[in-house]
Amino acid sequence: MPSPELTSPNVEPLNICEKGKPLLTLKNIAVRYRQSRNIFKKRIYTAIKDVSFDVYAGESLGIIGRNGAGKSTLLRIMGGVISPDAGKFTSHNATVALLALQAGFDLELDGKVNAILSGMLLGFSYQQVNQKLDSIIDFAELGEFINQPIKTYSTGMVTRLAFSVAHLLEPDVLLVDEVLAVGDAEFREKSLNAMREKLLSDQTIVLVSHDGATIKSLCNRAVWIENGITRMAGHPDEVVDAYETYICQYPPV
Repeated sequence: MPSPELTSPNVEPLNICEKGKPLLTLKNIAVRYRQSRNIFKKRIYTAIKDVSFDVYAGESLGIIGRNGAGKSTLLRIMGGVISPDAGKFTSHNATVALLALQAGFDLELDGKVNAILSGMLLGFSYQQVNQKLDSIIDFAELGEFINQPIKTYSTGMVTRLAFSVAHLLEPDVLLVDEVLAVGDAEFREKSLNAMREKLLSDQTIVLVSHDGATIKSLCNRAVWIENGITRMAGHPDEVVDAYETYICQYPPV
């Protein structure tokens, strides 16, 4: 059964972290892509129609929604990779790291050099990254591969290095694109434990997922995105339960 057409409700940003202040603000964001069907016909695909929420200092925000809802596109906006076609995105002088499989590494350079360059692209100085380099290498557990070109790495190994850089350099906001499900079981557990430790600290995390259990266990606030709009925002248990009830009623076709 197809889902009904949704209109964007007036969703007020919720600040569960009373002491927090907005680090990122998204207001009525829309993103459109031009798709070519052939050389004569093009059509516009709207990935995000109308999304609004704030990311507060010290919180762990989960963005939940089914595949194609626009979750990863939102992360790219917050990470500064793309700009919205409508609405306004504001970064309140926050350093932001987008942790995704497309980590932007240079395939021809070795892991050590890529770790340094990745950290510097996040806004940290060479000295700051170099001070953390041994810890990054130890956490990634890549062994001698750290001195090998990235093109020799498996997807899981690239994820290990990307996670280690973002985890240990501690940007103001860490954006996580479901990468915790990638790699061997031992490193998944290690990265999950690292995320849980961050939740007990003042690290700000934004995690996108379509898995309700992950959002419930790792986040203290959630936003549900459906058909490119903000459907609901609030406590993870309430948001996830509403999302799961909805997709049972209106499964993907």
